[in-house]
Amino acid sequence: MKLLSVVLVLLAPLLTSCELFLPLDCSDIYNNDNGRPSGVYTIYPIGATSAVQVYCDMDSKGGRWMVFQRRMDGTVNFYRGWDQYKTGFGTAAGEYWLGLESLYHLTRRKKCELLVEMEDFEGNKAFARYSSFSINSQSYGYKLQVSGFSNGGAGDSLTRHIGMKFSTFDNDNDRWALGNCAKSHMGAFWYNTCLTANPNGIYGGGAQSTLSGVGVSWYSWKGSNYSLKTISMKIRPVQ
Repeated sequence: MKLLSVVLVLLAPLLTSCELFLPLDCSDIYNNDNGRPSGVYTIYPIGATSAVQVYCDMDSKGGRWMVFQRRMDGTVNFYRGWDQYKTGFGTAAGEYWLGLESLYHLTRRKKCELLVEMEDFEGNKAFARYSSFSINSQSYGYKLQVSGFSNGGAGDSLTRHIGMKFSTFDNDNDRWALGNCAKSHMGAFWYNTCLTANPNGIYGGGAQSTLSGVGVSWYSWKGSNYSLKTISMKIRPVQ
């Protein structure tokens, strides 16, 4: 019994150090071990009881990116209501949305930059990068703040959405007087009147001749009638 007590005393510091490592984001994981590959990891945006899985991109443009939105194959339905966009849905290994509440806390605690990467069905790739990205709390409608655009071939499709609250089909916060942008464009986003980006729209198959503005789109790259093959939105703390 005495030997067991001694062993536990010796192990206590090691156990405590393991328990104390609760990474806030992918940057914390990278800084703890910069040999970690890209993949699914657990982070804690609001403390020990807020564990959530995310995809960490440890390769693109210096790594440390935490993906909060990803479309890649159309297996997840993104036409959902406010509560699900608040808490998140999907799986980090595939298509998913992290959740507005977690995103708010992450961008509140650290100054973050944004990377939006996309690919069309012909194999062409492009990106847009913003040196500053954050959203306000739910009481302000998770209002979007973004600036510092730099072009990676995709163009800037977010400027029109700056200062807008998030909108879903059951919570209309856009500026369109004639209707609900989320309903008319079959998605959820920081819509204005209405959009130049619709990453959470209906997953399609490239060029759409009959349906306009409802696909997974980034207007400044492929226009309103092209639904992208992949798009991901990811953040990391500014160094």
